[in-house]
Amino acid sequence: METKFVASCLKIFLLIYSFAFWSTGVILLAFGVWGKLTLGTYLSLLAKNIADIPFVLIGIGTMIIIFGLFGCFASCRGSPWMLKLYSLFLSLVFLIELVASISGLLLHREIKDRFLKIYTNAIQNYNGNDKKSQAVDQVQYGLMCCGVKNYKDWNDNPYFLNHGIPQSCCKDETDCNPPDLHNLTTAATKVNKRGCYDLMIGFFEANMAVIIGMLFTTTFSQLIGIRLSCCLSRIIMTQRYKRCVKSSKRNSLLQE
Repeated sequence: METKFVASCLKIFLLIYSFAFWSTGVILLAFGVWGKLTLGTYLSLLAKNIADIPFVLIGIGTMIIIFGLFGCFASCRGSPWMLKLYSLFLSLVFLIELVASISGLLLHREIKDRFLKIYTNAIQNYNGNDKKSQAVDQVQYGLMCCGVKNYKDWNDNPYFLNHGIPQSCCKDETDCNPPDLHNLTTAATKVNKRGCYDLMIGFFEANMAVIIGMLFTTTFSQLIGIRLSCCLSRIIMTQRYKRCVKSSKRNSLLQE
């Protein structure tokens, strides 16, 4: 009776855990989709391994959703082999998330220097037409900034000689004329004075801290699920073994 009670409690706890595990998958998937739609422009200016972060979150989130549903089913069925398989799935997810979390921390430190270098290069080679130039415009429009450190960075760009500072730097496009944008002194009153570098890094750090924190929390929560599924599997197998022993003893007595 006591063993049945423990098994029932473990089933309930594992079912609750599996639902919570499934929920984290939904959240990570949502973060990945949001990151791709919202941060896609900013990530396109960085290296490919950084730009792939939303796809990593989408992949991990989808995997967790599938495994979470399997865990709920395995908990309800109380099948030892399914519980062992679920424990194996959780171990796999734990390793993948641990690697992703550590990589996220390393990339988080790398972003500052890489963004400074790549964004400076994008501004120096800005022509107003290619994808990098369009990404620079979207960053300047979205964050209401201009240049790397400030609007004076455009003075070193060949585009400035012909067109002046890009319209994406303007506070009010209706009050930004080409002659004004050719003159740095006049442009100072027409364009956003804040540089994009500090705003961009602040934006990334705020969002990456949340994502990395969620990944680490989800990662180490797998250990709870692994322990619960292994314990429940072992108890169910012990119950079945005891029933088999009792059944065989009963048959032996009947035969005698």
